[in-house]
Amino acid sequence: MIAVGDFDNDHRPEVAIANFGTNSIGILLGFQNETFANRTFLSTESSRPIWIHAADLNNDSILDFVTANYGTHSVSIFYGNGNATFSNPSTYSTGYDSFPLAVVSGDFNNDEQMDLAIANYGTNNVGILFGTSNYSFTKQIALSTGHNSNPYSLAVGYFNEDMILDIAVTNYGNKSIGVFLGNDNGTFMNQITYSLSDASPYAIGIGDFNNDNRMDIVVTNNGSQNIALLVGYGNGSFANPTMYSTGSSSSIFITIGDLNKDNRSDIVFISNDTDTIGIMLGYDEFFPIQKMYSTGRGSYSVVVGDLNNDTHLDIVVSGAYANIVSVLLGRGDGSFAYQATYSTGSRPYSVAVGDFNYDTHLDIVVANRNDETVSVLLGFGNGSFANQTKYLAGSAPTSVAVGDFNNDTHLDIVVAHSYDEAVSVLLGYGNGSFANQTRYSTGFHSWSVVVDDFNNDIHLDVVVANFDDNTVSVLLGYGDGSFANQTKYLAGSAPISVAVGDFNYDTHLDIVVANRNDDTVSVLLGYGNGSFENQKKYSTGSKPLSVGVTDFNNDTRLDIVTANLGDNTISILLGYGDGSFANQTTYSTGSGPKAVAVGDFNHDTRTDIVVVNINDGTVSILLR
Repeated sequence: MIAVGDFDNDHRPEVAIANFGTNSIGILLGFQNETFANRTFLSTESSRPIWIHAADLNNDSILDFVTANYGTHSVSIFYGNGNATFSNPSTYSTGYDSFPLAVVSGDFNNDEQMDLAIANYGTNNVGILFGTSNYSFTKQIALSTGHNSNPYSLAVGYFNEDMILDIAVTNYGNKSIGVFLGNDNGTFMNQITYSLSDASPYAIGIGDFNNDNRMDIVVTNNGSQNIALLVGYGNGSFANPTMYSTGSSSSIFITIGDLNKDNRSDIVFISNDTDTIGIMLGYDEFFPIQKMYSTGRGSYSVVVGDLNNDTHLDIVVSGAYANIVSVLLGRGDGSFAYQATYSTGSRPYSVAVGDFNYDTHLDIVVANRNDETVSVLLGFGNGSFANQTKYLAGSAPTSVAVGDFNNDTHLDIVVAHSYDEAVSVLLGYGNGSFANQTRYSTGFHSWSVVVDDFNNDIHLDVVVANFDDNTVSVLLGYGDGSFANQTKYLAGSAPISVAVGDFNYDTHLDIVVANRNDDTVSVLLGYGNGSFENQKKYSTGSKPLSVGVTDFNNDTRLDIVTANLGDNTISILLGYGDGSFANQTTYSTGSGPKAVAVGDFNHDTRTDIVVVNINDGTVSILLR
């Protein structure tokens, strides 16, 4: 094991090496020409030092050493003199048969004195030695890592944003990672463990690998030819491990840094069985591939579904300028074939799909803003559609959604009107035709509508984004096709799109709204009774016009995506699973992204994105 630091205050890095076989510490002083002097040695007697850590342990601004002594079940402190010489060791017991393998430092009790944490392989614990003001350490206290856990290495960092140091440890014996959250007074919560299945972890490092300002954990694994990455949520918990191949079954050491100056953390590991050093450069793994397809200018809305029953997702785009919908059939590999266009009413703003006539084939419904109708196009199951049938749908319909509102197993339609402060409900007969509309009041300039069950009564409810009064309206369904009067909740400025999902894992649906004029999304957490908390806002790109919800990073937490008209981007906000979200990451699209939808277009179990671009008449497919 090695440590690097400036041991003689010449502003050049030196190297210190723990020599297990010769019971010594080797020191290589750095020269100005980036070479090193011959080694000098510090004796550790018969201690068998297996780990060395450099830090200022006595607050004199000079680096010191601490070694984990496998042979004598102890740690030794060598205080630096500032000229690359060191004091005789001060040694502290880590317990009978503890066989310590690693030691790190940090101020665990906020007394401005450095403390030590030790991985005691033999006694299955993390030992803590608290530093005092007289250059000494207290007797060790032990944090259990579990029976036969055999802790191998450890790291310290801030895992839950309380500015109290926490500890992460690799438990070689039970194939897990343990996390101890600090309590500010030198005590720790009980260990939380994360299983690595069949991998036995060796070395551990921490860093922010996805640029969300939360600490993540990476470990090397023995016998599995991979390293494991656990993404941190910032609340002290971590995602399940994602494995990355190393080509080595014995990667024994790891370190982290930005090797190529791209502001992403990279990983370096040593492979014992192949005598190599491996480097993994951090990169943005989201959406490395973008494909464009022409759909004509004025594309306003997009929806996905399997339109020809081949198990591949297809795309339907509404073309507001040409009064059409375009159908692109998916090949299952992330590419699409241009199929056909179909006439609609005037200015089709919004599109949805569902099986309206019980023939197992998806049909299309379109909200036509200028002629106050919805168009229904029945599908033949081969990707083609019948001519439209129109139904009256209120003044300036801008959004459409489908669901069974009266529990008769037939799909119904709900339409948001932008001019008369209402939604229209058209109940379906199950044969592809619909009853006349019934209207329900909403806020002013209702622009987007979504349906789901917000109060867990098995009846579908409606939520509407009201553009001009900066609210969302929730209308609870009675299950007979009718709805209660609206309840309004404040959103941001000019809410224009709405989506729903369970963002905090409480089994209650929550709401997210894209706010066009203040470049944010508002998240309203649900209580499960049809009511919602006050909004919490998160920044997006410029002029978000559409919002969607899905799990982009396969951590079982819902994330948010927005289409941002003002800067030709989409924004991804990763969810932490507690109702909060990371800062956005943006990705380029075509010109004028107007709407967004999600799905797995290439059958790789990763969620992809489709964006309609109103200015250049294209759809962008972003594949993960």
